[in-house]
Amino acid sequence: MKIKLTKQEKNWILYDVGNSAFTLLAATILPIYFNYIAGKQGLSDVQYLAYWGYAVSIATLLTALAGPVFGTVADTKGYKKPVFIIALGIGAIASVALGFAKYWLAFLVVFVIAKVGYSVTLVFYDSMLVDVTLEDRMDEVSSQGYAWGYIGSCVPFVICLLVVLNAGKIGITMEIAMMVSFVIITVWWVIMTLPLLKTYHQKYYVEKKQHAFSESFKRIGITLKNVKKEKKVFLFLLAFFFYIDGVYTIIDMATAYGSALGLSSTGLLLALLLTQIVAFPFAIIFGRLAKKYSAEKLITVCIVAYLGVAIFAIFLHYQWQFWVLAVWVGMFQGGVQALSRSYFTKIIPANQSGEFFGLMDICGKGASFMGTTIVSLISQLTGNINIGVGMIAVLFVIGIILFRRAAALE
Repeated sequence: MKIKLTKQEKNWILYDVGNSAFTLLAATILPIYFNYIAGKQGLSDVQYLAYWGYAVSIATLLTALAGPVFGTVADTKGYKKPVFIIALGIGAIASVALGFAKYWLAFLVVFVIAKVGYSVTLVFYDSMLVDVTLEDRMDEVSSQGYAWGYIGSCVPFVICLLVVLNAGKIGITMEIAMMVSFVIITVWWVIMTLPLLKTYHQKYYVEKKQHAFSESFKRIGITLKNVKKEKKVFLFLLAFFFYIDGVYTIIDMATAYGSALGLSSTGLLLALLLTQIVAFPFAIIFGRLAKKYSAEKLITVCIVAYLGVAIFAIFLHYQWQFWVLAVWVGMFQGGVQALSRSYFTKIIPANQSGEFFGLMDICGKGASFMGTTIVSLISQLTGNINIGVGMIAVLFVIGIILFRRAAALE
């Protein structure tokens, strides 16, 4: 049975619609545009893929280091919304600034700033779930967030795609087309955030101390001790570290991988648009299935499916194979992300959601740092892009084993 969403739940979901536009931009148009810039400035395909991977790795590492601090601050009374707004502002300004970065290294620096700002907002956003809905609604609300994020982000993406692909016809350069695209994405992101900022109210918190940021470091230590005592939470985070590594690496590197293989840029963009469209109904389906089947079983199914994606990617050489991969990823991407978020929310203390999501962010972003670095290094050392991507499969195997152990605990 479909649940009727409250106003707060709808506004929380709208932020997913907004920030997913940046996610889609970073996963599709940005790698191709960087390839365009890098190619003009003499970088080889292997160098392009490696440098893009390193930039993603640096951004995720910085976020992983900052995540716990911001997470503990998020739990402090009166801090969650203001710091969320600051992170949003940094991400949005850097997103627009991407259009003005012409040198490949400068472009990567601005990209890192934009991605860090965006990623920090997610620490706060995820921790807001406990404030906007009830425990028995979390699976479906979380799934609806990802679902509408996937389909909603297609609106600005299609507009940007039309501008970029028809730049010559409308009499503008590729650089101008990209500047316009960055502005469109950023405006969409900010506008979709406004309803959440208007209605969000923090229900669960710890009392404000005199020095909130310095106090946050003390609470990190306490949280780490608590995690060690909570075996289920600890094992889940360990499993999450490995399997979400594979998921995020595929998201971050898919377009760069296809572009480095020499596949058509237009084909890559359309295939990843298809991923978003397919992900919309399947994210909702997984949210509904969570009422009939345990989240543990459904998350396991998603991890196994991603293992298949990683193995298939090793043999990817043709455009049609990338389309198959795009549909495959779309079927399970929303499920594994949404159910992991809601599952984690259920097994942690409500008044420490920010702290625990900060730790979850370390696992997610720290893992992504490892995954993209492995792909970049192996590709550079072997000169074979497929071998680098193939290493992702190992991460899913480890993730499945650890997750099943966590699921077996009460």
